[in-house]
Amino acid sequence: MGSSNPVLVALAQARLRTAPLFARWCELNGACFCPARPADVTRFVSDCASLGIEQLWPAVQEISRLHASRGLADPTLGSDVTAAINTAAGIQPPRSWPAEQKLRFASLPYDMQVFVASHDARREKALRRAQNEAAAARRELAKNDPPQSRIAEENKADETNQQRKP
Repeated sequence: MGSSNPVLVALAQARLRTAPLFARWCELNGACFCPARPADVTRFVSDCASLGIEQLWPAVQEISRLHASRGLADPTLGSDVTAAINTAAGIQPPRSWPAEQKLRFASLPYDMQVFVASHDARREKALRRAQNEAAAARRELAKNDPPQSRIAEENKADETNQQRKP
């Protein structure tokens, strides 16, 4: 009777349209919205990855807040959920990190990955800027430095290096 009554069908469709993304996904996939199972959250993240992390991350945070507000265990904190979110986000570990630490980067929660990656990018940019400024200063000094004094300095450095050798 429920599916043949057009008013009930319209109400159900309206409720589905205004429900949070995860609630709609649960209704369509026969999963429980609250309390949610980590496996269902993982599947939700994987199924909805094409929406992009900009839509997916707020939905995952909403799931977390809902469960915390009801005193329930947070189903978004498991390693499988983290892995699914990180796959959807596609944030690369910092280039300067050793290989074994890059693997560990993948286990960090998404918001920490964003922080670490942006912090490292700012650090790399500042380092490159400082290196470029130092190189420009060296070039400027070399332009202003007479060749004779440069040769004398190089000879003095060579003599010092020779004296240090056993």
